[in-house]
Amino acid sequence: MADKRKLQGEIDRCLKKVSEGVEQFEDIWQKSPGTDWRGHWGRESHTDGVRSLLPQLHNAANANQKEKYEADLKKEIKKLQRLRDQIKTWVASNEIKDKRQLIDNRKLIETQMERFKVVERETKTKAYSKEGLGLAQKVDPAQKEKEEVGQWLTNTIDTLNMQVDQFESEVESLSVQTRKKKGDKDKQDRIEGLKRHIEKHRYHVRMLETILRMLDNDSILVDAIRKIKDDVEYYVDSSQDPDFEENEFLYDDLDLEDIREAQG
Repeated sequence: MADKRKLQGEIDRCLKKVSEGVEQFEDIWQKSPGTDWRGHWGRESHTDGVRSLLPQLHNAANANQKEKYEADLKKEIKKLQRLRDQIKTWVASNEIKDKRQLIDNRKLIETQMERFKVVERETKTKAYSKEGLGLAQKVDPAQKEKEEVGQWLTNTIDTLNMQVDQFESEVESLSVQTRKKKGDKDKQDRIEGLKRHIEKHRYHVRMLETILRMLDNDSILVDAIRKIKDDVEYYVDSSQDPDFEENEFLYDDLDLEDIREAQG
């Protein structure tokens, strides 16, 4: 009984920190100078809403101001991510029976993570575009192609990681339901299927991260990456389809496993 009270106390303190962290994140978001975008979050899809109604974080009068707001948001999101990791540990534990509040708070943190990802991506895109306006005539075509492929790799990795988060969220929700209602074979089959998707997604993320590092180090040709692009996009878009057929030899020509082993 004492252990349960201690655990509940830790959970309560954690959830209090989540509430305070989200409030602080929102406060920084609202204070960012800019257009009247407040109150629109949630009326559109998360990404579309943020893209079209971002605060004038990226149009601040000077670079220092813009960087300060993004740094403050990043600081708060890092704190929230650490709390999310703790919550995920509790959700996976059998000691806690009612996990609805934990799952709700984890989703609340993930909403802020999505908001920050869009802010971060928009900032990088604007910086790149602004620099490109002045240097358009000087850009080496090979370098431009390398940057485009690198951006595609980064975006694909982000998409896969977001799908993994969604799968894990569904697994947690279904696990709670199956504990309440034993013998639900459909839900159990779905959980096993989601776990397979998570494992396969993480494999592709590892491969793509290796390719991105190789690209940064000029140890792989852009053309070699382009050859796998269609198959990778097919996997990202269609891996959950019942008739999906994966190319098991997708990365073989790139010798990525040998490189990963050599890197330890």
